[in-house]
Amino acid sequence: MKDIATKEEGDGEGDKAINDISTTNRLESNVRSYCRNFPVVFTKARGSTLEDEEGREYIDFLAGAGALNYGHNDPVLKEKLLDYINRDQIVHGLDMVTGAKQAFMEAFDSLILKPRKMSYKIQFTGPTGTNAVEAAMKIARNYTGRQTIVSFTNGFHGVTLGSVAATGNSHFRDGCGIQPQGTVFMPYDGYMGEGVDTTEYLDKMLTDGSSGLDHPAAVIVETIQGEGGINVASQEWLRSLEEICRKHDVLLIVDDIQVGCGRTGTFFSFEEAGISPDIITLSKSLSGYGLPMAVVLMKPQLDRWKPGEHNGTFRGHNLAFVTARAAIEEYWRDAAFEKEIKRKGGIVRERLERLADLDDRGILSARGRGMMQALDCRTGDLASRISALAFERGLVIETSGSEDQVLKCLIPLNITDDELKRGLAILEESVISALLEIPDLALDKEVETLWMEVLA
Repeated sequence: MKDIATKEEGDGEGDKAINDISTTNRLESNVRSYCRNFPVVFTKARGSTLEDEEGREYIDFLAGAGALNYGHNDPVLKEKLLDYINRDQIVHGLDMVTGAKQAFMEAFDSLILKPRKMSYKIQFTGPTGTNAVEAAMKIARNYTGRQTIVSFTNGFHGVTLGSVAATGNSHFRDGCGIQPQGTVFMPYDGYMGEGVDTTEYLDKMLTDGSSGLDHPAAVIVETIQGEGGINVASQEWLRSLEEICRKHDVLLIVDDIQVGCGRTGTFFSFEEAGISPDIITLSKSLSGYGLPMAVVLMKPQLDRWKPGEHNGTFRGHNLAFVTARAAIEEYWRDAAFEKEIKRKGGIVRERLERLADLDDRGILSARGRGMMQALDCRTGDLASRISALAFERGLVIETSGSEDQVLKCLIPLNITDDELKRGLAILEESVISALLEIPDLALDKEVETLWMEVLA
């Protein structure tokens, strides 16, 4: 999507440049990405909406790439945060003990871990997801004394040198300036087509001493591949993967950075599969407010770190501790929130499947779980065009997948039904408009009539 036209300096005193991104274009590195596709100046955000300098509102189906599961400026979390700041409590504390840190750990243990009968040590890493992945891989390597990490096709785990080695997409790997090392890729569930259990292939590679696969320290996996295109691993596949890890004395790392914290309908994305990962990484929506925060959860026997062996100046972000605790206490005291996520996820899935059914050419298909839903458009050109049309109509939604061919719905979990339906209506209109633009698309007359009725 090309940058929109922007105004330069005002003509007179008091004039204001509206949605002028020329400063960004002039000064910010070429590495910027989201602002290229959504080229306005955003100034406010509340709940599930963003507002730009012109006062135009946009429904947010991006939610900070999954960092805003509870929306923008959640009032309960904001009140706790402002009260904490107003009382001059600790903001930065390295990894020293603070009241905010202890209160978060107690809430996380009592409301998240214990009800699920989970026993894990908590490590606070640097505040980004990629740092949590780096730490998790170090833990596995140090504990086992082995180096190789098994990752999966289309996986995304970050872009620092360790985590990008476990990331499949060449776009990210090519930016390293050095060949990523220490990982081996195996086919994810469904990668070889329907009816092929790719865990059997992994088992064979681990069993055969001549396969060329060195005995790995760990396997790292996303239960749903977010950046990879919303590829959903079946519960049976996940259980089989865990069994193979146990069989071959390999640690299992679940990267729950994007799909955890309720995104799939349960706090952890793997709960319905009934598996017990050795290591779990969390970040993005953990703070609940968009504040940087990341943790590694590890089974107690794996905690063999020497003091300070993996550190970081901002592993004690107390403002994030405050809002993370508030989010847990507000949304995860009982099962009511989980039920709402699943209900809204059903609404999204029904609308996406309706779109796929309206398309008699078989271009579109829907997939996902919970509030992690997507529309596969087959080509990046089509998905990007739909995203651009949606933005023009007041909806922010991104693309993902190896060729950006998938429209990814990362909707705030607490979005109102009205906002959800309005956003889905915009998406529906944008999809149909984009399909009607395709030259030489021979449409059944009845289907075309249906599409025009929807647009009307």
